[in-house]
Amino acid sequence: MDRKYKIPFALTILTLALVGCSSNKIKVEDAKPSPLPKLEQSKSLAPVFSESVSSTSEADPLRLQLDIDNGVIFIASPKGEVTAYRGKDKVWSKKVSKQGLSSGVEAKDGLVIVGNHKGQLFALDQATGEQKWTAQLTGAILAPSLVQSGRVVTVSNDGTVYAHDLESGQQVWSYDLPSVQFSLRGTSTPVALDARTVLVSSANAYVYALDVLSGVPRMQRRVAVSDGRSDIQRLNDVDGDPVVAGQLLVTTSFQGQVTATDLASQQVIWSEDASSTKRPEVADNKVFVAQADGKLTAYDLATGQQLWQNEQLLNRELSNPVLFGQDLVVGDLDGVLHLIDPNSGQLIGRAKTSGAVRTLRVIEGQLAVATRKGTFSVWQNR
Repeated sequence: MDRKYKIPFALTILTLALVGCSSNKIKVEDAKPSPLPKLEQSKSLAPVFSESVSSTSEADPLRLQLDIDNGVIFIASPKGEVTAYRGKDKVWSKKVSKQGLSSGVEAKDGLVIVGNHKGQLFALDQATGEQKWTAQLTGAILAPSLVQSGRVVTVSNDGTVYAHDLESGQQVWSYDLPSVQFSLRGTSTPVALDARTVLVSSANAYVYALDVLSGVPRMQRRVAVSDGRSDIQRLNDVDGDPVVAGQLLVTTSFQGQVTATDLASQQVIWSEDASSTKRPEVADNKVFVAQADGKLTAYDLATGQQLWQNEQLLNRELSNPVLFGQDLVVGDLDGVLHLIDPNSGQLIGRAKTSGAVRTLRVIEGQLAVATRKGTFSVWQNR
């Protein structure tokens, strides 16, 4: 049986840095985070809600994102609890797993879906927190599930895609992604293409389109290439969630490219070198990418032409970028939320949370933030 090695992202970066040091005499201090630049303008964000749970390991890629549905905020703790809030008032809190929780929350169609390192998938009632069903998968669940068309679609860290019936929890189908010997520890979240199709990206730099009802593959397309010399340098996982923008599929990959693929023809429209494990943001005919080295880059969606690049946040371990109102927002290792002019790339403001920012989401018109330290917060524009 083939052995697979899951490599923490932080360890991979360190390994690559050491390779660089041995060949190019790069000094360790060159990788220090850039200091926060002074701002000519000073916009900020207004906090709406904040709650702290237990922290996660610095090397673990967990994305314990919160979710909001019908105005209720749902939070999962690494220690195994799920809590629901309406505003700042706690609605319910349930201990779900003694083995903890390792996936972010998916809240939709009356259920709250979470999973853990042991491959256990849990479905809770949104109104009461009562456990409706549980299912056992073959690998750790490190990314949120997707609820779509009566199915709960989940990717386990061993490369198996599962679909369970939303009401009963019965497994409907499974699909095995191709095995690779080395990959980053982490998976992207399944993404809906349409009512009948789910997109799943993989460690072999492919994106697969699966029929959500049957699991039958409808499309597979390679979206990245890598020409490194060693196994580590050839890693090009697609860990950032793919983004559907009209007829285009936009993807990022580690040590690979940001790529726009035409979904009708399945042909790559453009591809530019960029290493990222984060979901790109696509808005206003632009693609925004937070690269692994801290460069923040904007591309023209139609042509791939670089519109601007901001290098003021180098080595600050940027989160995924999101467009929130009129501003682009990205978080960093110090819990700083940077506000950026999406047209010029200029830094125009900042806000502060606690802990390295892992995920940003815009839900129901609010900015949802999750950090490694276990701080979950919701923000609005001032």
